[in-house]
Amino acid sequence: MQKNGPVALLFHALVVAFVLAPLVVICLVAFTPENTLTMPTTAFSLRWFRAVFEHPDFVTAFGNSLWLATIAASISVAIAVPAGLAIDRYRFPGRDALNGLFLSPLIIPHLVLGVAFLRLFALIGATGSFAWLVLSHVIIVTPYVLRLVLAALSGLDRSAEQAAMTLGASRFTVFRRVTAPMILPGISGGWLIAFINSFDELTMSIFVTSPATVTLPVRMYMYATESLDPMMAAVSALMIALTALAMLALDRVFGLDKILVGEK
Repeated sequence: MQKNGPVALLFHALVVAFVLAPLVVICLVAFTPENTLTMPTTAFSLRWFRAVFEHPDFVTAFGNSLWLATIAASISVAIAVPAGLAIDRYRFPGRDALNGLFLSPLIIPHLVLGVAFLRLFALIGATGSFAWLVLSHVIIVTPYVLRLVLAALSGLDRSAEQAAMTLGASRFTVFRRVTAPMILPGISGGWLIAFINSFDELTMSIFVTSPATVTLPVRMYMYATESLDPMMAAVSALMIALTALAMLALDRVFGLDKILVGEK
């Protein structure tokens, strides 16, 4: 085992480098002063970052994505927490079917979901509605929140809840004062993962957005079909930075290891 240690370490280092290399290249290209997708060789420039913020379509699309991801992640938490409590705490007919229903969007390709939502919205006359766009994103991000909530509940010591109920606290008070704070890392981690997935969603959003509700990934895709310049690299670098900062903040507050394994 000890002889395989350096080999295993080298293998994992190569895997990590292979995964991160495209992101590093994109971030470096974003600082090029040239008009083409080239690595900066003589100087670094913020030219394309300024161009992003001066482009009204990208600013509007960023606002749409930010609101969409925030609302969708918050609604998914409101759905996943009671659903997780019901699935974890109670045994009732259809429990496994309910769990499978909530997790089913994970196994359906987003291309299929996009076509299905487009057809549904066209039939009910809701094409282009921001509310229905939110609903479609809620459906695809709720499974992520539910999994983390269930993980947090599975590692929960219920003795504190039982003690609170013994002292006369109502079920709602027990949930608000005891249960919710104890599973807060799972809830927060689920909200953040749902936010990131909603913010980055492209495949399904192409089918259900309208000119008034274009999201940032869709706008990037549309721009890339018309022009190929480092502005796309700058937008991608900003999205990578936003995701990294969010994950870092969550790790500093709760610890990603506790969130992912469902510890208290």
